[in-house]
Amino acid sequence: MKHIRRSTVAALAAAVLGSLVLTGPAVARPADALPPAAVSEVADPVLDTEDEGGEALDAGSETERAAAAKITRAEEIRRAKVWLTDNAGRAVPYSQKKTWKDGYRQDCSGYASMALRLPKSGPNTVSLKNDGWTRPIAMQDLRQGDLVIKANSNDPKHRHVVIFDGWVDGKRTSYKSYEQAGKVGTRYATHSYGLKSGDGYHAYRPVNLVD
Repeated sequence: MKHIRRSTVAALAAAVLGSLVLTGPAVARPADALPPAAVSEVADPVLDTEDEGGEALDAGSETERAAAAKITRAEEIRRAKVWLTDNAGRAVPYSQKKTWKDGYRQDCSGYASMALRLPKSGPNTVSLKNDGWTRPIAMQDLRQGDLVIKANSNDPKHRHVVIFDGWVDGKRTSYKSYEQAGKVGTRYATHSYGLKSGDGYHAYRPVNLVD
């Protein structure tokens, strides 16, 4: 009988201990201690994950185009740099649907529109190319502040625009540019868009630029 009671007491003690372990507070683990599947979910919740170059339609009217303020190339680039750190020291996040605090859409064409001081929330990529905001030029004639646009795709996720800043070197095989990129946000990057035959990118000069 005494042997049975000792077993019963031991079993009860184990049950109570197990209950305490199961119901105790969870211990937070750092991101680098999580399994790979969980690490992919530990991300900045502000950032969008839309594909590069897609945006909502917002073409703008002829009246808006006529009223677009003239802007120098230097002022355009100064404005483009603002979004690199305007998010509390970080890049403005990408979004096809949201507008930033300055009233411009947070996608590639909204960013270009902001830099050029076009009407808010900004014409989209197709409109920048086709609706009088720009005129076509040769790639080799690009100057700081001009745009390189891909707008012929029927899929908005395969349309894009970047702001040309300057050639990397005298060979003119790549250039530096400002852009609002999907899953990244505002960035300053090296590209060769438009320099490869058939990639769909072409050079355009904003009509409100003053030299």
